[in-house]
Amino acid sequence: HEVVVVAPEVSLHVKPSENFVMKMYPVPFTQEDMDNVFKAFFNTTFEDGSSFERFFKVVEATKKFTDFWFSSCTHLLQNKELMSYLEESKFDAILTEPVIPCGVILAEHLSLPSVYFLRGIPCGLDFEATQCPNPPSYVPRGFTDLTDRMTFFQRVKNLLFDTQNLFLCDFAYDPFTKLASEFLQREVSVQDLLRKGSVWLLRLDFVLDYPRPLMPNIIPIGGANCAHKELPQ
Repeated sequence: HEVVVVAPEVSLHVKPSENFVMKMYPVPFTQEDMDNVFKAFFNTTFEDGSSFERFFKVVEATKKFTDFWFSSCTHLLQNKELMSYLEESKFDAILTEPVIPCGVILAEHLSLPSVYFLRGIPCGLDFEATQCPNPPSYVPRGFTDLTDRMTFFQRVKNLLFDTQNLFLCDFAYDPFTKLASEFLQREVSVQDLLRKGSVWLLRLDFVLDYPRPLMPNIIPIGGANCAHKELPQ
């Protein structure tokens, strides 16, 4: 396959390679800025504390981290030279990480089938977009420390944690909803765009993660994001 990788000039891992064509675009922040926010985000994730304390700390850290990706997406869609190249190249498909829905917006603009490569999406948008069953009596929510085998009161706790979705999605994805609507020149939501994903490559690990319902276009590829090491005898 001929692969074109589109990435900002400042990114965490994406670097040029002889295996693909690299198209980069300028962004208004430095590598040091991004690295500092990224480290702060993960330090917050692993801090001790109650479920509620950890949740609100992660929300605040996520807000700062999301601001970088929103800025990056805005500068991609406003880059007329790069957008013209993408429109004229007649690609067959787009592979993207839909947690930051910039590639999702781009796929809609280019009328391309999209393949999603993800671990999960905040506030259960992946379940809603795929119409996948997500019963709180069976599927543990984030930050609950619960398993897929719960007592009655644990199920109540799991259900209460669903209320976070009422505002978590708003602050995380409202900016992208407005950006997509302005760029596509019609009213759309991130959930509307996610529903158009052709294939969902879900990076579930069969040891780390609990079982969950899947839809036919969801393919678990556990271990794809792990380094391969030889085990001692």
